[in-house]
Amino acid sequence: MRPRGPTAALLCAALVSGCAGQGPRGPAPMAPSSRFESRDGSSPPALPPRPDPFRLLTGWAQDDHVAAFRAFRAGCAIARDQSTRAVCALAAQAGALNEAQARAFFERFFRPEPIDADGLLTAYFTPVYEARAHPDGAFTAPIRPRPADLPAADLNAVLSAPYPARAAIEARPARDALGWMRPEDLFVLQIQGSGVLIFPGGFRAKAVFDGSNGALFRGIAKPLREKGLLADQDTSGEAIRAWLAAHRGAAAEAIMRLDPRYVFFRLTVDDGAPPSGASGVALVAGRSLAVDATRHAFGELLWVDAAAPALAGAFPAYRRLAVALDTGGAIKGEVRADLYLGEGQSAALEAGRVRHVLRLFRLAPISSAAR
Repeated sequence: MRPRGPTAALLCAALVSGCAGQGPRGPAPMAPSSRFESRDGSSPPALPPRPDPFRLLTGWAQDDHVAAFRAFRAGCAIARDQSTRAVCALAAQAGALNEAQARAFFERFFRPEPIDADGLLTAYFTPVYEARAHPDGAFTAPIRPRPADLPAADLNAVLSAPYPARAAIEARPARDALGWMRPEDLFVLQIQGSGVLIFPGGFRAKAVFDGSNGALFRGIAKPLREKGLLADQDTSGEAIRAWLAAHRGAAAEAIMRLDPRYVFFRLTVDDGAPPSGASGVALVAGRSLAVDATRHAFGELLWVDAAAPALAGAFPAYRRLAVALDTGGAIKGEVRADLYLGEGQSAALEAGRVRHVLRLFRLAPISSAAR
């Protein structure tokens, strides 16, 4: 739909393409000489060029602004900030933009604000694993539904009253198990929070996060390094999963139980759609972030500048616009983010190697008065 009235004027100012024929024109502007001529007829000194705040963003010119615009438009409607919602309305009316127009849109309606600290970028994905309806060979780990005695609270919250840790939960009978998995696969599924299960015969189901025991997440990469079980730069997600599979049994269980957090699931039919974040909005691979929801608002637009990877085989840098749409038990702090990378094995390999030093910029919407 073509925008009308003031909305059209704002969009025309934002986009690179011309906007001829967008309604009646106002009075012609005065010539520069008549506007800026001094009393003695001489020209005043030239004004210095306006600083471009987007120069703060390393890699800004190289980003895929069309992909960023689509991700912003898909997730911005949940924003609570009124200025963001106003820009979101413009984005919804803008239609398909080309690369130059999408970049101009962001530069017209936002200003980057650095968050003064270095932090950490990691990544997550949607795992796709085999499962069984009953225990079968290596498939010994039950997928447990949300227990009736789990307090009703924010699903990601730390519970005020303690609930049993991983080891105690695993010792309980699993008569109500939703399915059975290899122990290392279930452990990864619990870290990622959701995934796709493939049962014999090809039936596919989604395992959807349905609460946790409220314990704080504790990663097992550090203990594996400290015990000399994996090399310092070889604690990628896939390397950890491979170690757990190779040591399936008491040794792997002892390591996994160092993380007291336990996640429960519910199963739904796999419709092929991407998972939704804690915001309720479907995640866009490569453009959605899990953040600390006490420090960032869902729908917020953030510039990720992450480099100096700690793990071997990682991409050297991640620089892009992304939208805050999710949260997680291990995501704490203002400069801490988890980048969603999609579904399946290739996403798993990439996500497991992301451990980069992060600089984060908040893209603040410019108020209509300032525009």
